[in-house]
Amino acid sequence: MAIRALKLVSLAAAGSGFYLYSSKYLDPNDFGAVRVGRAIATTAVITYDYLTSLRSVPYGSQEYAYLKSQVHLRSAERLRDLCCANRGTFIKVGQHLGALDYLLPEEYTRTLKILHSQAPQSSMQEIEQVIREDLGKEIKELFVSFEDTPLGAASLAQVHKAVLQDGRTVAVKVQHPKVQAQSSKDILLMEILLLTVKQIFPDFEFMWLVDEAKKNLPLELDFLNEGRNAEKVAHMLKDFDFLKVPRIYWELSTRRVLLMEFVEGGQVNDRAYMERNSIDVNEISRNLGKLYSEMIFVNGFVHCDPHPGNVLVRKCPATGKAHIILLDHGLYQVLTEKFRLDYCRLWQSLIKADMKRVQKYSRRLGAGDLYPLFACMLTARSWDSVNRGIDRSPVTANEDVEIRTNAATYLPQINQLLNKVPRQMLLLLKTNDLLRGIESALHTRASASSFLNMSRCCIRAVSTYQRSKSHSLYRKAKISLLEALTLWQINLYELFLRLKGSRLGNWVIAFLSRMHHSPY
Repeated sequence: MAIRALKLVSLAAAGSGFYLYSSKYLDPNDFGAVRVGRAIATTAVITYDYLTSLRSVPYGSQEYAYLKSQVHLRSAERLRDLCCANRGTFIKVGQHLGALDYLLPEEYTRTLKILHSQAPQSSMQEIEQVIREDLGKEIKELFVSFEDTPLGAASLAQVHKAVLQDGRTVAVKVQHPKVQAQSSKDILLMEILLLTVKQIFPDFEFMWLVDEAKKNLPLELDFLNEGRNAEKVAHMLKDFDFLKVPRIYWELSTRRVLLMEFVEGGQVNDRAYMERNSIDVNEISRNLGKLYSEMIFVNGFVHCDPHPGNVLVRKCPATGKAHIILLDHGLYQVLTEKFRLDYCRLWQSLIKADMKRVQKYSRRLGAGDLYPLFACMLTARSWDSVNRGIDRSPVTANEDVEIRTNAATYLPQINQLLNKVPRQMLLLLKTNDLLRGIESALHTRASASSFLNMSRCCIRAVSTYQRSKSHSLYRKAKISLLEALTLWQINLYELFLRLKGSRLGNWVIAFLSRMHHSPY
């Protein structure tokens, strides 16, 4: 069976390689047989490993669990090596998988996270070529200085620090020269290989990953679209004085080159940096939650790549206030009104532990009978915690291990669910996991303030929708009054929690306790 399956993978993949090589999709100059062959070989070896390593071991035994973990790890390492070798789109997809902490086995997410720090670098000759082709001038004509070593390199581009002729310091984002040509062919190759693997493993449901790449990569490769997103989110969240979105310099920006204001800061998960610079970790975590609650629940326009390299923090030299700097605006999810409101109501139900409404809105979002799993995926909490109320108790180490173990145990069901829910949900799940990773690094995960901020935004979003659908002034006034009252109750509860956690609050509680026990 294993040999026959391996032959099927090899023949199908080789056929796809020949098709790619001989068709209009392939330019041999930038997508040779080695690149295709590497992907085919890796897929075949991973498939063979899963088929042969577990077949003689009793399912559900300790030995089976151990061997499965080892196969996961070997396969993840092979996939990581393939991504590093093929670069570009492969690294982008690998990074996406590495961000799904609570949806995929830990062996995969832990191994693939390395791809964020192992992105390829283009040579200075390649950077000069892209700038020359897109801006029509040499680097020395445009800039007084241009640092050869990039500030950072990602799967699709890299960023250099430079100084314009007028003295402005800028960040210059330049696309890797071959990514545009390779991306569509890479996605086609992935699609053929995944379809081949699915013939052998019917429960293997990863086509959602290819669908997402098809939709999102063209947008991420258009830097003018990224600039427009940056300006839109800066205007949308202009009332948040702690947010900094670097200004775009349109006169020197193209689809492959983006010039931005240069802003320095430490990564948002660098607790030591914040402590050195007297930045309040809890304030940063709270403000990051406010930003994303506003984007998701109120505006329906969501920055979907908040990994630590894209979210910086700094103390503003002029005011001394802590700023959050939001970078890389290529990937946004636009939520439809219906989806956004159902998502609002689902989170309200989760926070209130209203299981009937959790089931109702999970089903409306496509989860069907898998709604308990869906609730656990959204919250990264156990079903017991969801039933008790996710704001009632913090995440324990044991619960975290349980969630990660279940991600491996229920992988077929998770993939089935990811194929059923609206496409809008996929990037939100990735965003949720990235934000949880930041909270875990800062030790602020599942704090009460994050749920309170979400509640505020959900209430505002639902109330705004209800007012827009009402034609009665009395009804509108009633909705506004109820909204104001509910928000006031949340503010009062938050004040109580802050007092409870402060020295003054502890002193008052101790004083009242002594008064209560006094014989007088």
